[in-house]
Amino acid sequence: MYPRLVIDLKKVKNNLDKITEMVKGSGCSLMIVTKGYCADMEIYKLLEESGIDYLADSRIQNLKKYKGSKKERVLLRLPMMSEAEEVVANADLSLNSEIETIRKLNEAAINQNKKHKILLMIDLGDLREGIFFKDEDEIYHAVEEILKLSNIELYGLGVNLTCYGAVIPKRDNLSLLVEIAAKIEKRFNIKLQMLSGGNSSSVYLIGRGELPDGINNLRVGEAFLLGDETAYSQMLEGFCDDAFILEAEIIELKEKQSVPLGETGVDAFGNRPVYEDLGVIKRAIIAAGRQDVDPDALHPIDSEISILGASSDHLILNVSNTGTNYKVGDIIKFKFGYSSLLRATTSPYVEKVYIN
Repeated sequence: MYPRLVIDLKKVKNNLDKITEMVKGSGCSLMIVTKGYCADMEIYKLLEESGIDYLADSRIQNLKKYKGSKKERVLLRLPMMSEAEEVVANADLSLNSEIETIRKLNEAAINQNKKHKILLMIDLGDLREGIFFKDEDEIYHAVEEILKLSNIELYGLGVNLTCYGAVIPKRDNLSLLVEIAAKIEKRFNIKLQMLSGGNSSSVYLIGRGELPDGINNLRVGEAFLLGDETAYSQMLEGFCDDAFILEAEIIELKEKQSVPLGETGVDAFGNRPVYEDLGVIKRAIIAAGRQDVDPDALHPIDSEISILGASSDHLILNVSNTGTNYKVGDIIKFKFGYSSLLRATTSPYVEKVYIN
């Protein structure tokens, strides 16, 4: 059945081995982020036998799949207060910034007779989660309150960069996390075990030798899956960018003009599209749409094909310039960008096929 996602497990393992060697060789522990492929269990088997340290995901539903794992489980998205019991039951470590939520986690840990570890998130300017780094009094107050809790262990600090504000990790901004940790340790006479210095956008610092001393953990998803660091979108040497391939079938192939007729408004998603007049072109429609993929992060393997646009269920291609004589029923193959892979693995309409 099409559309389908073809997963080459040998290439996935290649990337896994490469990122493990790179990150752990830098003195960091490694969290592999599994949300990008919806915690696929065939990939999980590779992770379980690998040298990684943690399985990390934003969804409790995915962490539940890993019950019995030899790896520690990490909840990446800040916990909801309403899910505190499930967080403690299914995650060894969680990322937090709200003291009231941490108190709820403590209550849940008491109920379950467990000790739950947390990373206190610090916002270094990307403006997603965390206590803003300049608000030192708030940071110290949070630490003071956390240390009062009987079943919560303040395991360390974490930061997220790039995902929202697109702020690139640098030696200078990540060094701020190290400095904050040192002040906390001195003020409260404690030792923080982990300073988690970000995600795949921090990986490039390893190759440059610019990851600050003290940063001892990275949370990696895209670099492992697609082989690129996300600060400057550069491929990593020896990694595969085609471990995941989308295959979709042509359901219509016709020559039509390139600009719609009549007054145009907004499309099905509320956007106002702009069209380039290319004259009459050969247009192929394939049976996959925005419900299955992100067309802006999808790359035809036939480089002469261009993506014109998409609706919920249709992806429209310009195949005028390709040397291949495509026909209705033919299969078009695509490489993924991260957002498109995320959507394809979440869609129940995209079948998964594995190559061993």
